[in-house]
Amino acid sequence: MKMVCRALKIARSNLLRRRRLKEKKRPGPSPKDDAGLLPALRGIVDRRPTYGYRRIQAVLNRRRKTEGGLPVNHKRVYRILKGNTLLLTRGISRPERSHEGRVIALSPNSRWCSDVFEIPCDSGERVRVAFSLDACDREILSYVATTGGIGGDSIRDLILQSVESRFGSIDRLPHSIEWLSDNGSCYTAHETRRFAKDLGFRVCRTPIQSPESNGMAESFVKTFKRDYVSLHSCPDGLTVMKQLFHWFEDYNEHHPHKGLKMRSPREFRSAYLAQAGCPIN
Repeated sequence: MKMVCRALKIARSNLLRRRRLKEKKRPGPSPKDDAGLLPALRGIVDRRPTYGYRRIQAVLNRRRKTEGGLPVNHKRVYRILKGNTLLLTRGISRPERSHEGRVIALSPNSRWCSDVFEIPCDSGERVRVAFSLDACDREILSYVATTGGIGGDSIRDLILQSVESRFGSIDRLPHSIEWLSDNGSCYTAHETRRFAKDLGFRVCRTPIQSPESNGMAESFVKTFKRDYVSLHSCPDGLTVMKQLFHWFEDYNEHHPHKGLKMRSPREFRSAYLAQAGCPIN
């Protein structure tokens, strides 16, 4: 070995160390340890059956952190879920339309986006919800809901509530923020656009037949209907409107986002403000 190492011009000590490390394999988690994690994983799946293994891992590690436990690797979570048939079924792939541009903002309070969606009820009523969302931290700033129609006055109330949720009661924004929406009549109304501009917003609208341009809001609607609306009973409009506040709060406080490194919107915002040295409100 000495002659070989000298010919190859490598240190014999390094070769011996690497050889020992290769022979001494690191033991992985035993099946008994996996069985100990199964009840916790099953509880998360029962409570949030629309979550994939990545989000389940984030929720599990968040819980283990508060209990003083060690984090669990996502591959281990996937293996346990797959072995117990707890994984989500794969969705049907759809042809994707090419879309260029960036819908994610790099800092909070630089772009807010808004959209309107409907929640059908068993009674035949439809609850219409308009919301505003920060395109960086994904937090829902405010929302308005009604069993009637969403008009320009509702959007103006939404804009004002969104400003107050971030900056308090002010007459004008401390800096310009982009307000992004589609081309619905409630957004394109002259009074709504003038109201937003007077507050200091840069009013922007998506191109015709291009919902991807407001992709952050579209993605939230899909997530909200999948993780909240589909899991709860919606007998009538009044019942749904009473539950909306708790659904939005749960989303802001607990929903993990891959783009936020599996943190919830408020977890990400708190970390961002702490790093920037700003007071957390």
